[in-house]
Amino acid sequence: MSRKLVYTGKAKDIYTTSEDENLIISVYKDQATMLNGARKETIEGKGILNNQISSLIFEKLNVAGVATHFIKQLSETEQLNKKVEIIPLEVVLRNYTAGSFSKRFAVEEGLKLETPILEFYYKNDDLNDPFINDEHVKFLDIATDEEIAYIKNETRRINGFLSDWFSQIGLKLIDYKLEFGKDKDGNIILADEFSPDNCRLWDAEGRHMDKDVFRRDLGSLTDVYQVVLEKLQGLEK
Repeated sequence: MSRKLVYTGKAKDIYTTSEDENLIISVYKDQATMLNGARKETIEGKGILNNQISSLIFEKLNVAGVATHFIKQLSETEQLNKKVEIIPLEVVLRNYTAGSFSKRFAVEEGLKLETPILEFYYKNDDLNDPFINDEHVKFLDIATDEEIAYIKNETRRINGFLSDWFSQIGLKLIDYKLEFGKDKDGNIILADEFSPDNCRLWDAEGRHMDKDVFRRDLGSLTDVYQVVLEKLQGLEK
């Protein structure tokens, strides 16, 4: 199967295939970044771990009835995915206060939110992914009212599955970012990835089990990701 590089991202490279124009191959990289790429490091083994974790989560979401772009894991670092047109929204769901939310509202981290809070950010690196609301989404012609409602409802539904799965393995799902895209038929489906790169996970003692280990220099990123992977694999048994 021949392939052509069509996109280079911070964490993945995307290739089209000669076999089917509606398929792509996502190749996970060993690069870790923060502040929209202002700080970059190569961390050996990170790509393998993220691919394994994301593949496992997406397989479970598919089985649970969530429409996703995931088809199968091809190798240690590669996935076969449906080609989508990414909707330029970062959809953030917060179950607990943390990160930028805590800074923005001057509240301590780790407070459980009575109702999970959903936020939109405009996916645009040049603008530093600004925080936006529904009216901005419509003004920018990103999504219609119906599409906004679907994305919100689907994100909350996904949150129910993810929070339950991580709770079963002793981890709190603090917050996370999702991306959606439109497939060849115009259907909105979950895309991108789900790994400790784009979520916050804390263990029972409040230890960070996610990319904050890199952001805050708390230890070995791959050691933490390996623990998350092993816990999730245990959930499968």
